[in-house]
Amino acid sequence: MESLDVAEVAANTSDPHAGLRAIASLRTLTERLELAQVEAALRAGMSWTEVADALGVSRQAVHKKYSKKVDRTIPVARRAR
Repeated sequence: MESLDVAEVAANTSDPHAGLRAIASLRTLTERLELAQVEAALRAGMSWTEVADALGVSRQAVHKKYSKKVDRTIPVARRAR
């Protein structure tokens, strides 16, 4: 099923079972896409702070969520302590 079709099912409240399954599928897709974009941003030289700002969350939140999931071959700038 295409993503737009899944979104239509998720928005349609006439069949809650199908709608909830569609929402779960969209959540999975969103998580995969977000990780891919976070990795692309880090590869492009963006900092965790810049990534967080773009996502509308704190640096701590984005770092906690993705620091162990991103491709370890991506050079990530470390903050000076």
